Amino acid sequence: MEWMAWTWPTAIFFMVIAGLLITFSVLAIKFPETPRKGVLRIETTRGDRLFITLLGSAFINLAWLGLVGAHQPYALVVCLAYAAAVFRWV
Repeated sequence: MEWMAWTWPTAIFFMVIAGLLITFSVLAIKFPETPRKGVLRIETTRGDRLFITLLGSAFINLAWLGLVGAHQPYALVVCLAYAAAVFRWV
């Protein structure tokens, strides 16, 4: 990790993203899904909802950092609630 000057939190972040992508790929192969329409009235699959969740979580964290500053772990709680809502209703 030193050759890229990464910190452990950065490495863990990218490992989690890679793990999510692998998990969702395996789920798509083992359990094919038909798209469904949610609150947005567009057809979405698991992968679409994952993308929406990751994108929204990035904006939530940036807004949290800009408005609140520190205490970023609390933003994680907001992101988890957002992810649950996206996977349930979108």
